[in-house]
Amino acid sequence: MFKTVRLVLMLLLVATACQAALAQKVKLATSMGDVVIQLDADKAPRTVANFVQYVKDGHYDGLIFHRVIAGFMIQAGGYDATMKEKATRPSIPLESRNGLSNARGTIAMARTSVPDSASSQFFINVADNVRLDAANAADGNGYAVFGKVVSGMDVVDKIRAVPVGDKAGHQNVPQQPVVIRKATLESDK
Repeated sequence: MFKTVRLVLMLLLVATACQAALAQKVKLATSMGDVVIQLDADKAPRTVANFVQYVKDGHYDGLIFHRVIAGFMIQAGGYDATMKEKATRPSIPLESRNGLSNARGTIAMARTSVPDSASSQFFINVADNVRLDAANAADGNGYAVFGKVVSGMDVVDKIRAVPVGDKAGHQNVPQQPVVIRKATLESDK
């Protein structure tokens, strides 16, 4: 009897922990409004853990959306308003074959042409970009989706519509900085 009760309690604890991980959200309080992202630790565990650690470290606070392409995506996580790049931790393995698609409203990790090069930069898809999925990508690797916007897509759409230009050797930079004032962890209660 005691073993059965203990097993049931352990299973409930595991289920609660898994549900909490799956319910984890991040709020990006930007200069244009709040965006809340539901993370999918079940499908992209390493990517979510990496992103969450950057949030916990305060890495995103004060950074800007440095690349905005109206019919494609908005990108952040690397630069401040002067286009100074912020130091990052080592890159993580690519989790692009996780069954999640680069659909409108999803968040994915930015990377270089090297598949396992993602660190802190991310982008929010403002259109269905299935060509970025591993199965459709020109390089055969794609970009790892690890969550989706669950609140604030209107803010994302406001950001994608800002005027952009060239700045400090970068293209598609908002003419007026769109700042992530604070990134915080949240969870369903």
